[in-house]
Amino acid sequence: MQWRSIVVGLVVLRLSLSCVLWLAFGLGPNVSWGFNFHLNFNLHKLDLALEESPHRSYLSLFDGNKDEYVRRYSSFPDALKAKMKDMAREMFYFGYDNYMKYAFPDDELNPIDCEGRGPDILNPSNININDVLGNYSLTLIDTLDTLLVLGNVTEFHRAVRLVIDTVSFDKDSTVQVFEANIRILGSLISAHILLTDPKHPFGKVGLEGYDNELLHLAHDLAVRLLPAFENTSTGIPYPRVNLKTGVPPDSINETCTAGAGSLLVEFGILSRLIGDSTFEWVARRAVRALWNLRSNETGLLGNVVNIQTGQWVGKQSGLGAGMDSFYEYLLKSYILFGEKEDFRMFQAAYESIQNHLRRGRESCNEGEGDPPLYVNVNMFNGQIMNTWIDSLQAFFPGLQVLSGDVENAICLHAFYYAIWRRFGALPERFNWQLQAPDVLFYPLRPELVESTYLLYQATKNPFYLHVGMDILQSLEKNAKVRCGYATLHHVVDKSKEDRMESFFLSETCKYLYLLFDEDNPLHKSENKYIFTTEGHVVPIDRRFREKQWNDMFPCEEGAEFDGKASNLSSCLIPVERRYALPLKSVYMRQIDHMVGLF
Repeated sequence: MQWRSIVVGLVVLRLSLSCVLWLAFGLGPNVSWGFNFHLNFNLHKLDLALEESPHRSYLSLFDGNKDEYVRRYSSFPDALKAKMKDMAREMFYFGYDNYMKYAFPDDELNPIDCEGRGPDILNPSNININDVLGNYSLTLIDTLDTLLVLGNVTEFHRAVRLVIDTVSFDKDSTVQVFEANIRILGSLISAHILLTDPKHPFGKVGLEGYDNELLHLAHDLAVRLLPAFENTSTGIPYPRVNLKTGVPPDSINETCTAGAGSLLVEFGILSRLIGDSTFEWVARRAVRALWNLRSNETGLLGNVVNIQTGQWVGKQSGLGAGMDSFYEYLLKSYILFGEKEDFRMFQAAYESIQNHLRRGRESCNEGEGDPPLYVNVNMFNGQIMNTWIDSLQAFFPGLQVLSGDVENAICLHAFYYAIWRRFGALPERFNWQLQAPDVLFYPLRPELVESTYLLYQATKNPFYLHVGMDILQSLEKNAKVRCGYATLHHVVDKSKEDRMESFFLSETCKYLYLLFDEDNPLHKSENKYIFTTEGHVVPIDRRFREKQWNDMFPCEEGAEFDGKASNLSSCLIPVERRYALPLKSVYMRQIDHMVGLF
């Protein structure tokens, strides 16, 4: 797909992943491509033939009140937008205030029992908990910049003071390097920049007496993560470190691609803030090492690699857990740092994805055939490995918007929205062949909201406001409990687990609020910002394109993305479609059938 030199004034993209998913659920059997929906689609292909008649203009599809999709999605009153903005704000504060009341200084809130949660000390093998929770007030740190997005400078200052006064990383905690990086390091760096950058969009938020304490904390944490990069034959880091003692003696030699290759944004910014190349150097070395292991035949990478031998343990290539943010950070690193090799890697990776992972009709919004979908394939031959996709893949439409491929973003987003409409949540895995979930839980992930927000910024189409409203109302109905919002254990029966992960406040609530807050300072600022994979605000700033050291890995001159930023606007969409639905009704109906909505 041709790269278009658009950019982003404000770009948001997501939580990432839990590498554990790959090890917990494994890989499915080899299968053939093909949706089992053809009987259902015959009538819709007839509809399509009628609607594609050369005697009818495209806009005539949306005339009058005959079409159910047009009636539902074609407008969104300002009063309703204000109501949804208030609902998103109240959702955030219900979770945040109860965390501060019942859980702080623990890492997370158990919203059903109204108590705090920290690492599972009695069961060190419980990596679902211990990879994330390090006994360092995770939710408070992860939420810092969200307070500013909501305009609460007073609480932001109080939270910063609490972090400075109470948080230490001198802990006997073994955590996942990736999670500590995106949730903790990224948030500390973001909050530090917002406190000290005179060009930030949130007004006078400087804190009296602030002496770079958050930056010092970030540096201290990064130093404690560095042992992960030592004693590996490839330069690809170990997945976990103990914050006191380094890599555990029983550490495994396997890691996922996203976990090892999604450190460059945070490590790179830190290096450029403090003038020490070490952090960017090790993160960039890991990205290059992974990139050099891609298949010569397909250009694809696998999802799990041995850090000592460089052999692929997991040969599955996809867009979800284990791989998602690797692609995201290739592009975002280029936008932030201007390193041409990052852009070349992203461009090549995107081409391989389009060639080998994308199935369905050629065009999103024209022609016949199955809806476009990105599947999981064998990295070496491009053959489909299973018939499921996971909820983390819902970030990809947002990345496609950032890359300029808005049309493909529209189609893939519509697929995930249809799944949400069916269940009122996104199951962790959905089998597109069986039209049923494979893994049934939903931990309040933000990926679909991120992509919805980016598509709205790109198109200003009211359809995406309706999507946001549906998500908000579903969360209120299905996930709200006594002291917060709980993980859905089962998206069908809506049973719950007593856990509210930090990304619910740092990302899900943030993106929902920004979707409905047209006048947010981030939208009005002349300076441009990008969001990390955990949703933390960082500026696209010239100082991050200047290094205080010489390149240790000089790279060739090549195609260049200009790195400038401008607000996403409806000019990315053809004029004749600007005020219509983003996806033709016949294709929306087709996708609804595809996920079993009716």
